[in-house]
Amino acid sequence: MDAALDVGVTHVEVDVLLSADGVPVLMHDATLQRTAGRPEEVATLTWQELAQIEVAERGRLGAAGAGANVPSLSQLVTLLDERRTANAFIEIKRAALARFGIDPVVERVLADLAPVRHRTIVISFSAQAVERARVLGAPRIGWVLERYDAEAEAAARRIAPEFLFCNYLKLPPAPKSPWQGPWDWVAYEITDAQLAMALVARGVRYVETMAVAELRAALDTSSP
Repeated sequence: MDAALDVGVTHVEVDVLLSADGVPVLMHDATLQRTAGRPEEVATLTWQELAQIEVAERGRLGAAGAGANVPSLSQLVTLLDERRTANAFIEIKRAALARFGIDPVVERVLADLAPVRHRTIVISFSAQAVERARVLGAPRIGWVLERYDAEAEAAARRIAPEFLFCNYLKLPPAPKSPWQGPWDWVAYEITDAQLAMALVARGVRYVETMAVAELRAALDTSSP
């Protein structure tokens, strides 16, 4: 997150699961297999245990992430408190919701985010989770679409989130723009600058990328 903010991005995105003792941690996968080479599920280990596990994904990244252990959501809050211009999308993973229940998970995540709540956006594939976050006081929410169709559009208009996330491959083909509404569109899985600019021209406000520095550099050099 620090590295992304250092190259000038205004928003970062993280995924949140809960430890066995209910501590929100930053982790995409429900298990530690890919990142740590361990078979355990995140939800079966306590925060004290998780905090000691390196998740450097050495098989793919070598020693680049050596010493990077499972971080907590509270640690991200500390970073955001130091980086006062940064905003963060906090995705609550469905694995956590299924295991611990929507209300306990959303309540705990919002509690941890309290010091920087105005600069965070709770997002999820679960419409129920983001709606519950709204009820519990989240100032902004985002819904991540599984599909782009009439049923999803109707749900989006009912939820009225500030952000709609969608894999760019699911959006309508060019030159058609995505649905208009009280939201900003976020297209993800973007690594190409020309694609990013084309999506923005069609009404997408934000692009999410796994190649932050590379995409930022390409956009800087391609701007008039």
